[in-house]
Amino acid sequence: MAPGRRKDTVTLSEVAKAAGVSLATASKALNGRSQVKEETRRRVETAAASLSFTPNPFAKALNSNRTETIGMLTNDLDSRFVLPVLRGAEDAFGAGSTSVLLCDARGDVEREQHHIRTLLAKRVDGIVILGRSTNSRESITSDIPVPVVYAYAPSARTDDSSFTPDNVDAGRQAAAHLVGRGRRRIALINGEISYDAARDRSQGVSEVLLSKGMELVGGADLYGDWTEQWGRRGTREILAAHPEIDAIVAGSDLIARGVLDAVRDASREIPSDIAVVSFDNWEQVVVGARPQLTSIDMNLEHLGRLAARELFSAIGGQPTPGLRRVPVYLVSRDSVPDVPREPGTAR
Repeated sequence: MAPGRRKDTVTLSEVAKAAGVSLATASKALNGRSQVKEETRRRVETAAASLSFTPNPFAKALNSNRTETIGMLTNDLDSRFVLPVLRGAEDAFGAGSTSVLLCDARGDVEREQHHIRTLLAKRVDGIVILGRSTNSRESITSDIPVPVVYAYAPSARTDDSSFTPDNVDAGRQAAAHLVGRGRRRIALINGEISYDAARDRSQGVSEVLLSKGMELVGGADLYGDWTEQWGRRGTREILAAHPEIDAIVAGSDLIARGVLDAVRDASREIPSDIAVVSFDNWEQVVVGARPQLTSIDMNLEHLGRLAARELFSAIGGQPTPGLRRVPVYLVSRDSVPDVPREPGTAR
């Protein structure tokens, strides 16, 4: 180095020398290649950290097939269901190690195609497609030269990699919780029939009741929309026709808020007279309810992390195609009693 010239940048060669490995091995270790032993990788990473080595992203892109850039394409960025999936995926990608390019197609097919072309032009290593509902969507995998993973809304193709909440089991858990608390006359105030989530949850509830020799009071056809107004109206209808009900499964947390209003308007107590379980565990709704709502959490951040990890595996040449139904879990609150009530106990 010429006298008076200050060296600002540590080179990969210096990292290799400090770690006692070849230049090629150092490069493979820092780029996460599988051909490097774990002990060697740690030695190279330690040397890089001690020398404050910062890879040149431009040189890295030119000398590698990977750009360490991921595309995330959603059809509804403002959705309260998409955002937690997005958070989970971004957590899995890791701060600083991978760049994430986020695009919102807003449900428009042409806009989606435009965003896909833009992402490919930026040489993304892979794309996560975030759906606005759990209804299956058309596959775009065959038209894209990089790995694609579908999150929340699964691909219609079974050989694509998709992750969606297990809504059938969500229905099972809701019904089993009520039956376990001694409830025997259970109604379902559901959401929109066009949504797979509504039909899947109904299936799960019915499966549990049939296994116990029971059936839904009023049948499984009480579909409406996803609003508090429908929750109130549907509850008034079911109470007028079947005043004997002792529990209601609400198709969503918003529907459940309407259910609570209508039950109180009918001078019935919650949860002693009528217990209520809902779905989604939307915190600002369930915690603000009176009483606070027992709800099934759809585990969406975990779903996002799983989708991101699958994309990494696919980029590394190890995809695992198929539909994965991500487990959900019940969060118990005050709308269902802790202590089981004996069947037949007077209200």
